Amino acid sequence: MASLDNTGWSVPGLLLVLLLVFDSDVLHVHGLEVSAEKMSSIEAMNGSTVLFNCKYHSCIGIHNLYFSWHYNNNGTMDKLCDGVVPSEGVEPRVKVEHQRVEFVGSSKKENISILLWNITFEDEGEYTCFARNPKEKDRNHSTTFTLTVVSQMREVDNTLTVIIVSVLGGVIGLVIIVMVIKALVVQFLMKDDEKNKECLVNASGNDNTENGLTGAKADNKGTPKA
Repeated sequence: MASLDNTGWSVPGLLLVLLLVFDSDVLHVHGLEVSAEKMSSIEAMNGSTVLFNCKYHSCIGIHNLYFSWHYNNNGTMDKLCDGVVPSEGVEPRVKVEHQRVEFVGSSKKENISILLWNITFEDEGEYTCFARNPKEKDRNHSTTFTLTVVSQMREVDNTLTVIIVSVLGGVIGLVIIVMVIKALVVQFLMKDDEKNKECLVNASGNDNTENGLTGAKADNKGTPKA
């Protein structure tokens, strides 16, 4: 018969709960994650090449990690490429299904990125990076990139930034100049104060010498004869 504690739980029951909590924590807190290494919103010029930089990570490790890239074509998910990473550090087996797509990832860097060559305005939309890890009971995760194609790149107006930097530079320069002037003035005053002290000491010594000589002369006078 299973023993009960003061709360009414049996020891096997407590062990089962602890195991479930631990297993849930491992799977969901430290599980597989797929993320955009840089920006998830990309603006590129017509005719250029775009890098969709995607990485995966799992604290538990991977085994036959499956990944894929899809393009959302007005609600229809068109597959661009997919592949399997057998294990950590082993390069994936990749199948590319789009003529302008190139796989540039590496399992050594947990990277499953792709390039899209010679983009057109028709390539605008959402691109999804997906991964599934059988080692984590097929836990899966994904991240989505949004591509905007433009005829020419917009010029960024840096006027305000230049003004702010210039003002800050001027203020910092002024503060430095004030501190240098203050240091020079303090040094000059200290030197002048030292000179005044030396002058007072010398003057005091001269006064004492004169007083001593006068007294000596007075003492050397003879006593009047009766």
